[in-house]
Amino acid sequence: MALGVDSIRRTALGVLGAVLLLVGVALLVLPGPGLLLVFAGVALLARAVPALDRFVAPVRVRAMRAAQESVSSGWRTAGSVLVGLCLLAAGVVWGLVPEVPYSGWAAGASLIVSGLVLFALLVWSRRRVLAARRGSPPDAGRAG
Repeated sequence: MALGVDSIRRTALGVLGAVLLLVGVALLVLPGPGLLLVFAGVALLARAVPALDRFVAPVRVRAMRAAQESVSSGWRTAGSVLVGLCLLAAGVVWGLVPEVPYSGWAAGASLIVSGLVLFALLVWSRRRVLAARRGSPPDAGRAG
């Protein structure tokens, strides 16, 4: 029985990791947090397929560097917030205006979710950068 549960868990991790990896690769050229999703996908795939574990560290380094650079200055942060607001607005437009190509709430919701994910990652990145400047781990203040 344990073998069946383990194989189901590995399959679920593999499928979720592959989906995150594909979405992350698409977001490398589209607006959104592509590199962080690539990292999340590779990390999940490595849990399902241990041979992929060697790819996690290099992708993690690049993803964390990109996250830090996205909030490294006020101008970059403002630009990222502007992109997030544009994603939210575009999502509403795509959902409400039938004349827009590929209109509908499926496309609109994906844009809105991308904007919300971008905001969540910006907050997370900003907390990491501020904690690093203070010299403490980002979650040191949390009881856990």
